[in-house]
Amino acid sequence: MAIKPIILSGKEFVNHDELSYPFEERGLQFGDGVYEVIRVYSGSYYLLNEHVDRLFRSAAAIKIALPFSKNELRELLDQLLEKNMVDMDAKVYLQVTRGSAARDHAFPADVAANFYAYAQELPRNLVAMKSGGSVISHKDLRWDWCYIKSLNLLPNVLAKQEAKESGCVEAILHKDGLVTEGSSSNAYLVRDGKVFTHPAKENILHGCVRMRVEQFCRDLDIPFVEDAFRVEDIQYADEMFISSSTAEITPVIEFDGKKIGNGVPGEVTQKLQHAYEQDAGIPMANSLFESMERQNA
Repeated sequence: MAIKPIILSGKEFVNHDELSYPFEERGLQFGDGVYEVIRVYSGSYYLLNEHVDRLFRSAAAIKIALPFSKNELRELLDQLLEKNMVDMDAKVYLQVTRGSAARDHAFPADVAANFYAYAQELPRNLVAMKSGGSVISHKDLRWDWCYIKSLNLLPNVLAKQEAKESGCVEAILHKDGLVTEGSSSNAYLVRDGKVFTHPAKENILHGCVRMRVEQFCRDLDIPFVEDAFRVEDIQYADEMFISSSTAEITPVIEFDGKKIGNGVPGEVTQKLQHAYEQDAGIPMANSLFESMERQNA
């Protein structure tokens, strides 16, 4: 007699065809997949090409064959905004896994990748970007190939939760005393007018906004130094900030309960924020600096 297809889901026994989720899905069972989060401003993508390129790099690194070309994906993502009538600030999450197949560590044969993408409204966090936030330090417990934007995020999740419980916006990760990045961001230290950050190696995510920060620094004649700084270096920093697609460029004004610099967002950070807004085409009505001017008026 064949085994019946009955699944224990929560406290109920159901036929596997009645489940609301695919129980034999490699992203669910192994974290066998990659993802991207793309920022949208006033209904238009920011850094779309960079995110698409990185998705393809991540998929290739773990040998997932994507079901479309880069051009086809860009067209589909444009249609996603159109069909959802996205005309505000938002984010688009996209994920691809190796597919659905019987659970086995080895790759399944002839299984198509699973892909989905969706849009959610996401207003800019002008308060955090204007006033800055506090962060904590946290040991970097992740694997060594963080340049792959994979679904294996449990160490990141635990670090971020610890930061949240501490009333902080981010956890700054460090390994052997060297700062790598944040739990969901890249991290930077400013001293003597220079911006320091960890080199774009395999053990950090090559952030799309990070690439722009480097470009902004070149345009503004701000030295951009790819040299990992140590946790103890932060006490001597003039400024600190983090960057990501959702955090944009957010000043850090306190590290492990100790004030950084003067305890307010610094001049270099604000210059980079202004360059970001110009590059992203942020309208003046939604500008960080317009909100500052209104507050000071």
